[in-house]
Amino acid sequence: MKPALRALRIGRVVLRYRLDDLLDDTPAARWLKLMRPFVPRASAQVASLPRGERLRLALQELGPIFVKFGQILSTRRDLIPADIAAELTLLQDRVAPFDGGTARDIVELELGRAIDVAYASFDIVPLASASIAQVHAATLHDGREVVVKVLRPGIERQIAADVALLESVAAIVERAHPSADKIRPREIVAEIENTLSAELDLQREAGNASLLRRNWLGSPDLYVPEVIWSHTAQGAMTMERVRGIPSDDIAALDAAGIDRKALAAKGVRLFYQQVFRDNFFHADAHAGNIWVDPERKADPRFIALDFGIMGQLSSDDQYWLAENFMAIFQRDYRRIAELHVQAGWMPAHIRIDELEAAARAVCEPYFTRPLSEISLAEVLAKLFRTAQRYELTLQPQLILLQKTLLNIEGVGRQLDPGIDIWAVARPVLEKILAERYSPQRLGAEFRKRLPEMVTRAPEVPRLLHAWLQQQVEGRHELRMRSSDVREIAATLGSMQRRIVSSILGVGLLIVAAVLYALEAGGPQLGGVPVSTWIAGLGGLWALLAAWPRR
Repeated sequence: MKPALRALRIGRVVLRYRLDDLLDDTPAARWLKLMRPFVPRASAQVASLPRGERLRLALQELGPIFVKFGQILSTRRDLIPADIAAELTLLQDRVAPFDGGTARDIVELELGRAIDVAYASFDIVPLASASIAQVHAATLHDGREVVVKVLRPGIERQIAADVALLESVAAIVERAHPSADKIRPREIVAEIENTLSAELDLQREAGNASLLRRNWLGSPDLYVPEVIWSHTAQGAMTMERVRGIPSDDIAALDAAGIDRKALAAKGVRLFYQQVFRDNFFHADAHAGNIWVDPERKADPRFIALDFGIMGQLSSDDQYWLAENFMAIFQRDYRRIAELHVQAGWMPAHIRIDELEAAARAVCEPYFTRPLSEISLAEVLAKLFRTAQRYELTLQPQLILLQKTLLNIEGVGRQLDPGIDIWAVARPVLEKILAERYSPQRLGAEFRKRLPEMVTRAPEVPRLLHAWLQQQVEGRHELRMRSSDVREIAATLGSMQRRIVSSILGVGLLIVAAVLYALEAGGPQLGGVPVSTWIAGLGGLWALLAAWPRR
């Protein structure tokens, strides 16, 4: 019943702010027309407001999930009208604040001490107010200026209600949509719920900030403020106070003499480095959370804020995504098609040549335009939409990355409308991949894992026995159906290669372990110890053996 009431309230808000005229002749608009007699007419004051302001006010009234949606839209001035984008930017840090006295009480409760004991001063007038929390200026007793982030009271109940509504909608979609098994609506809702739950734990956010600061400490490209752990708890977080210019305030950046072109290129590079080098990326990178250091004009630096939503990918997802990016850069449509199947995003029975032709139809029109006008995020989104016709299984874990890519491209194009995002991104990604799969990196990684691998080496005979047993069972299955023969044979052949490669790889790792134990200024090849080369080769062999083949 509660989700139904929430849906009814959403419909009432949409009608009250006269947003049904934005939906044109869609099914949603037709349902809203049926509700119109039961909803009070919009006031003359609301009706006279511009459409962008009406949309912003409605999203703000509907709560944090809708505010987040508006924040994402605000960065895509290339996809939505300029008047709406300009208005939605106000959602980033100008949501109506809650009472400062209430914020002070929450901080005292969370820290377990009086406000004057914890801080030398605490300003009850908030510096900024967002959908889930607001920020207050304060000073520590040692004189350091800090900011205190405080969760909104009752926000957990509000988010729980919105998530319950989304779960109900997902259940309907799962029953009614013909491609529900590919869309996986329940998993998408679970991903949204996990993201919002992370934002409700400020101690977890502080941990995110601390790790990101470590990754970029001393960098000329990105600054992350320090967490004050002695003044941080689940509902209140204290951080070093920083000052900067919001990355979308073009007039202020120009007045400060900031090189916007250099800044835009740095933003694109930072995204790829965070995703593919560190595997830890800021996933809420709208202009309200990304500032610019005004003190660095010729070599500008970003300042990151708000670390509630951070993204990480599995090593498999990193690999498949990086390869997809490189295939797009190289216009290798055959490779794009093969990667979608090999990653398991699409079933193995899909014809590669048909998928290749579909990818070519999506991408080729973009290459007739100047590279500065091409949106990589837009290309990827269209590729995914096209692939859905070929039974693409939606990957919920990649939604956060897709959203972040949209944000980063939006910010980059605001700073430098002529930026060639492909030209900036390609060398960064190539360098990261070259370093990741270099002999030194592989040798270091497998040297670190040598004790574990050597410990597991005695299991190889057992694995070989298991494979032989499956071979026997497989021959029995060959009598079942001719349609299964090819699949089973391919599986057995793949398994055979993997077992042989595993044995070879483990053998090389054991040799490397012995050499490493005996090595003391021993032989080197190209400035790298021989044991490292052997470990790298053995690790690569084992990696190839374990790599999924579809």
